[in-house]
Amino acid sequence: MTKQKTHKGIKKRFTVTANGKAKHRNASRGHLLSKKTGKRKRQLRQDGVLDNYQADRIVEALRPIL
Repeated sequence: MTKQKTHKGIKKRFTVTANGKAKHRNASRGHLLSKKTGKRKRQLRQDGVLDNYQADRIVEALRPIL
């Protein structure tokens, strides 16, 4: 049986914390920023955190490198 490969798209988009949570960058920060309020743009700077179910699936896809 072949070795399980790391999902490269997930590897580029998510980071796993020491507690097993998965963090990601928020969308909607590339262009058309003039119509968004300062508060909204400021909050989009912070990393998003996935819920437990999604985080477990991300960690499982990254298992070969962890």
